[in-house]
Amino acid sequence: MTLELLPLCSIDVTLADPIFVGEGPSGLRLVVELLDATITGERLSGSMLGKAAADWITIVGTVGTLDVRATIKTDDDAIIFCQYKGRTDVSSGTTGSLYVAPTFETSDPRYAWLNHVQAVGKGKTEGNQLHYDWYEVR
Repeated sequence: MTLELLPLCSIDVTLADPIFVGEGPSGLRLVVELLDATITGERLSGSMLGKAAADWITIVGTVGTLDVRATIKTDDDAIIFCQYKGRTDVSSGTTGSLYVAPTFETSDPRYAWLNHVQAVGKGKTEGNQLHYDWYEVR
């Protein structure tokens, strides 16, 4: 079986400084709030809605595990909840590439197709800026 990756969107995010929670039962916990995000693509475009968006990241050894939730308002006013988990290698002391698996929820009939999508993406941080390219897996 062959997988097909269809371009879904690119995302540019501005991140807040990390909140260091410290060591706990899941490892070193940080919370990185998303200050704003712009989503661009032929099939999905818009911006982050509201302030309730963050990455609740845990680090164990050299593995950073991402746990992100955010709400998107599309350019044509649909509301879409997005969440994803992912991994990154923190062995150099900073994040390298981020690999993620987003899913979506919406009640807007124009975007109901997203409720069935499993996406994958790759991201890279530079300072407090994060850029992702996301693809629909078929």
